[in-house]
Amino acid sequence: MLRAHDVFEDPEAVIEAAASAKFARINPHYPGVRAEVDPQLLQALCDGLGRVAKSAFGIDAPSWQGQAWYSIVTLSPDQLTPIQRLPHFDGFDPNQLAVMIYLNQSGHGGTNFYRHRSTGFEAVTEVRFPTYKAALEADIGATGLPPAAYIDDGAPTFARIRAFEPEFNSLIFYRGIALHSGAIRNDLPLSSDPRVGRLTLNGFFRPR
Repeated sequence: MLRAHDVFEDPEAVIEAAASAKFARINPHYPGVRAEVDPQLLQALCDGLGRVAKSAFGIDAPSWQGQAWYSIVTLSPDQLTPIQRLPHFDGFDPNQLAVMIYLNQSGHGGTNFYRHRSTGFEAVTEVRFPTYKAALEADIGATGLPPAAYIDDGAPTFARIRAFEPEFNSLIFYRGIALHSGAIRNDLPLSSDPRVGRLTLNGFFRPR
């Protein structure tokens, strides 16, 4: 994983750009709304990742491609589907990297990473998936579905192994196969207003 600070020279301008964007529910698994970022900003993220990917992740690629969105978590805890109450992973490709840029001061948390207790997996690959799926189903069969709430420490099925605080205008890069979840407080409101809600800029990137 990689963390960087002071990502944007003028983060408030980025927030204003998000405020003028058109948000919508574009992913059934994401508990909120998203709007695509400007192509120039997306290219800047690809270029920045290209400069650090080899040293930070051991991935040597001439260029990167991907997608990025402004994202705002808006679903209240009681609206979450069972899958949204568990840690998730973004795909099976070990070379797919995710970025999360924190652009909010809403009081909600950053990003947590987890270990699945019964398998010991901290990341899920295509080879591991059948084992993980069977073990998770067995866990849920034994303990029941998680309550209608955003996940915190992960107990009893998962263990939180790392927590990144949502430092304003900072980012993290991580492999998409890692088990993770947004650290959303269940006792605070979730506004859809980019200026006051839990606004992040996140995306997924692959070598060309």
